[in-house]
Amino acid sequence: MVNVGFLFQKSIQAFNLKLDREKIVLFQKQHLLHQKFHIPHPALQDFVSNIMIVEADLNHIKQSVICPFPPTPQNCIYFYINDPVQTQKLGTAAFTKKAPSIIVGPQLTRVNLEMGKNHLMLCVSFHPGGLFRLLGIPMKHFFDEDVDAALLFSDAEISSINQQLKEANSWQHMKNIVELFLISKIDKLKTLLPFDMAMKELVKSGGTMSMESTASLSCLSLRQFERTCNERIGLSPKLFARLVRFSKAYRLKESQQQLSWTSIAYSSGYFDQMHLIRDFKEFAGVTPRFLEDELTATPLRLQANIKI
Repeated sequence: MVNVGFLFQKSIQAFNLKLDREKIVLFQKQHLLHQKFHIPHPALQDFVSNIMIVEADLNHIKQSVICPFPPTPQNCIYFYINDPVQTQKLGTAAFTKKAPSIIVGPQLTRVNLEMGKNHLMLCVSFHPGGLFRLLGIPMKHFFDEDVDAALLFSDAEISSINQQLKEANSWQHMKNIVELFLISKIDKLKTLLPFDMAMKELVKSGGTMSMESTASLSCLSLRQFERTCNERIGLSPKLFARLVRFSKAYRLKESQQQLSWTSIAYSSGYFDQMHLIRDFKEFAGVTPRFLEDELTATPLRLQANIKI
């Protein structure tokens, strides 16, 4: 016999979940999150992908705003201009307050971000190999870590940039400040290699280009290609390609919540949904369905519009 009460309760839960998701979309439309991408100065374009500025006014939300942030294939420098950000690595209990400026290398572990009430952030996103070219340090040393930028550049220099960003009167002014800093480093930039261009093509393919084709574009043997990838990217080529594909799938879900996971799997180049689930468990720590429920609980979509 059908339990009518149980079915009614489930239908109410489904309706409330639909309402919650509609509220999330409404929050976004009401401009909780302001975001703009800038094309970098021409002198920076062969190693900097874009400069993104994000602002979020969360003062009207009483509870803490915690957002899932799975790994992406990009290496970045983040400048937190107003309130600091705290992060919690998956599998740990504590949140850690981040420095005002941090360098983020190759990541495989998802973090949860606790946003301040007045969030203003500038992010410099690098092309594959771009951060290595800037720092000259093998990316394996940054694996699954973020580093205070003041430890790799001079403390006085980073402190000055942070202060200038706080005093800037526009987003364009902020962009100019960071661009001047990066342009001052160009003389020491490592040489652009065919490898770097080949990895950009791998990213453009959504991680579906074969290793043989990418190595060929790099003008390297497969063994040399793998060694160079570990140095300049910090991951093996196959693992990096999987991360590119996973990131595309996750960003599709954030930006188009109505899409089914089956549709997302095929649109992202997965052979089947099981491979998608495997990557979500590895890179996000949970199944796609569980992560979708987590997204429902937060008003922000931090990766929906990022440019890889």
